[in-house]
Amino acid sequence: MTADVPEEIESVLISEQDIAAKVSELAARVDADYAGREILLVGVLKGAVMFMADFARALHTPVSMEFMAVTSYGSSTSSSGVVRILKDLDREIADKHVLVVEDVIDSGLTLSWLLRNMRSRGPASVEVVALLRKPEAAKVNVHVRYVGFDIASDFVVGYGLDYAERYRDLPFVGLLRPEVYEA
Repeated sequence: MTADVPEEIESVLISEQDIAAKVSELAARVDADYAGREILLVGVLKGAVMFMADFARALHTPVSMEFMAVTSYGSSTSSSGVVRILKDLDREIADKHVLVVEDVIDSGLTLSWLLRNMRSRGPASVEVVALLRKPEAAKVNVHVRYVGFDIASDFVVGYGLDYAERYRDLPFVGLLRPEVYEA
């Protein structure tokens, strides 16, 4: 059952049920690929929180969690490509199997920078799991090993994604009406 849809949402793009099924599918793939190893999940705040929580619970592989906050959006709806660290990791990642958890990959500029930053810290491996990817918005080619859904370059909210810190708590991914963010 889909929760009530706020009037600012034009349509539900990915239902709560479809998200749950995809999270389970991605977790099964990661479990198979990382059998016998522990994973350090690095969630990219704030958008990845919902996805990371559900994903971590779906995994059978032992995990620990860390968070990083980076920004390249400011108050805009598209990435500027200039990345700032707002919150860095609380521990070293050297020799760890790092899985960066992303909510959505737009231009790839922020993720490309983040992966270079992670690799410079000497982990055993670094891969990415993303709930959403917008292939049409890509400005740089970034290898993402685990992708939930490829979507159009529309502005979406819900399941961790926000507009002006609203809509993160929606259990689905929805298309935000343009008049909300173009005003």
